[in-house]
Amino acid sequence: MFPDFVLPSAEGRLVALAEQLARGPVVLSFFRGEWCPFCKLTLDALSEALPRIEAAGASLLALTPETGGLPLSMKTRHGAVFEVLADVDFGVGLSAGVVFKIPKLYRARLDAAGLNFPQRHGNAAWCLPVPATFIIAPDGCIAWRFVDVDFTHRAEPDGILAALRRM
Repeated sequence: MFPDFVLPSAEGRLVALAEQLARGPVVLSFFRGEWCPFCKLTLDALSEALPRIEAAGASLLALTPETGGLPLSMKTRHGAVFEVLADVDFGVGLSAGVVFKIPKLYRARLDAAGLNFPQRHGNAAWCLPVPATFIIAPDGCIAWRFVDVDFTHRAEPDGILAALRRM
């Protein structure tokens, strides 16, 4: 079972997984943030695939650890018409087992590059989610998943659609 949640959307509405599942399967994809070029490419690819995902009876949710106006910035910059949710304090990512602690060696480098994660995430955890996409069946069971610690590897829309067709 995928952990149930209620998270704020980019526009500030609360979105409940249970309510989404009542309408059909949910494709849930974790993103590191609007600063990540691979996340941007994936967001664009999922936006392009959204009509086919919806035609398969599913909805699409994107989760980011970023808070404040950053989820809305990510959503509007990429023309995403699906929900982008703030995974506040990594609650869902931790429950799903897809969050890792950023090694101290990299923290100063990220900070020097202007990526102040404590500010972006609203906490001092220095964590990120790995690229992960889940298809959650209406009963809450995980029907398919893609998880890879290599941030350059992402679930392909065709793989997601094939998994939806097998449901």
